[in-house]
Amino acid sequence: MAVAKLVKDNSNEHQFSFEVLPPLKGTGTEGLFRDIEKLCELNPAFINITTHHSEYVYQELGDGRFERQRVRRRPGTIAVAAAIQQRFGVTVQPHVICSGATIEDIEYELLDLQFLGITDLLLLRGDKAKDDRVFKPTPGGHAHTTDLIRQVQRFNEGFFADGSPIKNPGPKFDIGVACYPEKHEEAPNLERDMLYLLEKQQLGAQYAVTQLFFDNEKYFLFVERARQMGITIPIIPGIKPMAKLNQLTVVPRTFHCDIPEPLAREIVKCQSDEDARRLGIEWTTQQCRELYDHGVNDIHFYTMGAVESVVEIVKRLKG
Repeated sequence: MAVAKLVKDNSNEHQFSFEVLPPLKGTGTEGLFRDIEKLCELNPAFINITTHHSEYVYQELGDGRFERQRVRRRPGTIAVAAAIQQRFGVTVQPHVICSGATIEDIEYELLDLQFLGITDLLLLRGDKAKDDRVFKPTPGGHAHTTDLIRQVQRFNEGFFADGSPIKNPGPKFDIGVACYPEKHEEAPNLERDMLYLLEKQQLGAQYAVTQLFFDNEKYFLFVERARQMGITIPIIPGIKPMAKLNQLTVVPRTFHCDIPEPLAREIVKCQSDEDARRLGIEWTTQQCRELYDHGVNDIHFYTMGAVESVVEIVKRLKG
């Protein structure tokens, strides 16, 4: 069933979805499929698969100089999505991003996805390169998620990006997008960031999944303000349990979200990564229960580096 319909129609029962990473180039899929098997035992509504286009690395030339090269470390998002769909029979939702792709590249991605019968997409701009101060679109590509939505909607209407008609249009794509309860790192303020979400809705986004957060009050306030602005699409909370001691500093820096002081205070007391993992399970379980108490039924888990924790949390919630 389409993700948009699953989210819209679910009003009485709790649903879970999971985000997974494609494996690093050359490492094979065995580890990923073992994780998927564990997650599928929890009966997920859908599984989404991140995509990472090429990034810049510096290769030493041997004479003291370095050469900047583009390397793609995690290829295969579409293939992984297709394999998960075929092997496990679960609804899949690959990410399609602006970063590293031309308009033509994206068009071919859409065609490949149609051929595979995959019609649920999460549309994102993608991250800026580590060495860039601001996001730089690929030449011939998109600068914003809104541009990407327009291309997909044009494709849904039966036209290629150059305006030529598609002789035999396939099934239409459903569109999900991201949103940020603590604002996107590049947005000047939260209100401006929410206006972008409103524009995404107006262009055809059917639901949004939040960046991870640890403070439910920020999510509740975000949803309240969104509704006041006329944003009516479902806003699915994205949750990730703490799993290691160093995440006290790494997570806020990487994902631009705050660690609530009560959680930070407890992490500081931890003596090992295992202590931090157990704390993460306890905190996240309570966080999800509070979301339930506020009428939230759909929860999306970011599983990277925390599959075992997520499995335990969901089992507790189901129990």
